Amino acid sequence: MDRRVCDAALEGDVTTFYQLIQADPLALHKAAVKCEDKNPLHLAAILGHVDFVKAILQIESAHFMCWARDRDGRNPLHLAAMHGKLPVLLLLIRGGFRAALEKTDGGGTVLHLCIKYNQPVALKILADKLKDPEFVNAKNEDGMTILHLAVYYEQHETIKYLLVDAGVEVNIKNANGKTALDLLFGQGITKNSEISRSLQEAGALKAKDIRSPIDDRKLKQLEWFDKSREALMVVAILIATMAFQAGISPPGGLWQDDLLEGPNPHTIGEAVMAQKHPKYYWLLIRTNTIAFVSSLSTIILLIRGSSIPSKYFMPLLAFVMWLAIATIAITYGIAFVTVAPKGARGRQLGNTSDILVILLMVWSGWMVATLYEINALFKKWLKIRRMDSRSYLFFYFGSQVLSRLSLRAPRPNGRVTPPTPTPIPIPHP
Repeated sequence: MDRRVCDAALEGDVTTFYQLIQADPLALHKAAVKCEDKNPLHLAAILGHVDFVKAILQIESAHFMCWARDRDGRNPLHLAAMHGKLPVLLLLIRGGFRAALEKTDGGGTVLHLCIKYNQPVALKILADKLKDPEFVNAKNEDGMTILHLAVYYEQHETIKYLLVDAGVEVNIKNANGKTALDLLFGQGITKNSEISRSLQEAGALKAKDIRSPIDDRKLKQLEWFDKSREALMVVAILIATMAFQAGISPPGGLWQDDLLEGPNPHTIGEAVMAQKHPKYYWLLIRTNTIAFVSSLSTIILLIRGSSIPSKYFMPLLAFVMWLAIATIAITYGIAFVTVAPKGARGRQLGNTSDILVILLMVWSGWMVATLYEINALFKKWLKIRRMDSRSYLFFYFGSQVLSRLSLRAPRPNGRVTPPTPTPIPIPHP
């Protein structure tokens, strides 16, 4: 019974199929489960038996066969598209378009199959039905988009459709870091060819000529850094000088004599503030030390900035400068309150605290906005790098070494011919 259902699918014999289903309602399911490669829907889709496909889809419990894969990881819709069986393709799309979104075991989409087997009409039907930029720009196991494949197989009309109507991204790189234009010139095609003109009119570039938004941002940062380097160095030196001076000569000065007995025993050269205002002195020493170290770190960064990766340099420099400015401002506030007359200290402390709080809030908000901008820029950089599969070199190095350099071996004249679908043998009863 199971073999007879497959034979009916090969012949497109709907009458026999209905007779078998009436005799055994589970005959189709048994045939689908027991098949080692292609189920009856696969066979009918390959051979273009529209009425037989329609008869199968009328059985609601048989819709699972639309997602069933053969040994090559292809479902019936994939097979109908790659064999150019357009009526069957349209019927399967109406039956459930999700099957078209399924990738093959090799990672390619149904659009890759349309290019590989030179089925431009099926490609247009599927692309027009979906109209999803992510789908038309998807990559296969070799990092090739459908535009890469169309260029590889020199399908000029398909290339023009992809560039004008399908909305493909023209400068995506494959696993080897090559754009569609790189592939074209790598096959010995001249710049004056029709394909080359079509690509260049659409804005195609070689990989080495592509500049991403992150590159423009880095260039602006470098230009700003070159112009502002000397000014930043002066600011850092001034902060270091102020912090050094506040450290060796804190507010109130130093004791000029030795007093070993009494209410405030001290030794010559010790800070008066340490005796009179120990809590403030404790805070001043710490904030002043942070300001001094941060300013020295800024100087070191400005001197040795070229040895630090650019993606880390600017965030690090901004943070260290912000830390130095904030802590020297706190140091000033502590010193100001310490030297204020005792009667006015409360009012002075309140005013200074308010000013410092406002300044720190402004600076902190600016720093948060800067870090947010840097974080957004870094995420954008990661996204751009993911589009270029070389960013995954560390993770996929082994697989890239063993991956194929091409899809098909070229003929002696350098041209590549799309593969021809293998015919399905029809067994004889």
